Formats: sequence, structure tokens, C-alpha cells
Amino acid sequence: MNRTICLYAGSFDPVTNGHLSLIRRAAERFDRVFVAVMRNPAKQGAFPVGERLRMLAEVCAPFENVRVLAAEGLTAALAAQLNANVLLRGLRGMQDLEPELMMARVNRRLNPALETLFLPPEEGCESVSSTLVRELASLGADISAFVPPQVRDAIIYHYTKGGTGNG
Repeated sequence: MNRTICLYAGSFDPVTNGHLSLIRRAAERFDRVFVAVMRNPAKQGAFPVGERLRMLAEVCAPFENVRVLAAEGLTAALAAQLNANVLLRGLRGMQDLEPELMMARVNRRLNPALETLFLPPEEGCESVSSTLVRELASLGADISAFVPPQVRDAIIYHYTKGGTGNG
């Protein structure tokens, strides 16, 4: 049997409803889905990698075929290590298309067995980004429409009581 294994890699800083929509749709279509929080030593995220993993694990718990992990380095190399043959990417609009196409070509060159699948957002998630969520949360705005409830609570805590906003 030829299993379809999907890798969805990103910073997830923090995970949004748009991310969760893609994860749910991937879980419905693929035998196994790996969601990788990619560490970039050159960038400091708002949330530590461990917190991002915790939030992702919590929202991915209903999906039996989804595994959350942390990684660094090349996504194409991680896909090879996980035997993933599909790389999932979300496209919110035209602004995402050109850089994502370029990365798809590079990943295909680095790992010829890897096919990139682009999915558009579901209605209501077209303008959702982690950057937008962080900015709104730092200004005290209601982010309920953009993130799952348990993630909202962690973000509010981070920006009001427990964090500095530059974890």
C-alpha cells in the first residue's frame, strides 16, 4: 500500500483558524499528517517553540492521524526524513503565490519525491495571519474570530499577564 504522508510546516506563531482549517482538511485527505513548527535561529518568535507546540497539540488532538513536532533546517530534508510525499501550503491570495511557487520549485529540486499542494483558505480565513493576530492581541483587540478558543486564552495571557510579547 502506498501511503500518502503530508507535511505542513510553518512557524505557527501562533496557530490561527486558517492554519487549523488546513490541518483539518489535510487530516481528512491524507493517511498521516505531520505539522512541524519550524525553528528559525535568525528570528525570535512572539511565542517560544514549546508554547507553539503545546497550542498546536491541543487544537490537533481531535485528529488521530496528525502528529505535531518541532524541527529546524530545510523543509525538503524534513519531508524526506518523515517519508512525506506531499508538502501542504496555504495561499491566502496573490501576495502569497509567487514566493510559495518559488519555494515549491526549490523543494522539488531538493526532494524530487515531494509534491507541493496549495490550498486556498476557507471562507472567513482569507485575511487571517499570525502577524495580524499578534498585532491585534498586543493592542487588546478581540481575536476570537481568528483563533481557536484555547489558543485565544493563551494569547491573551501572554499579552496581558504572563508574557512580554517577544518570547
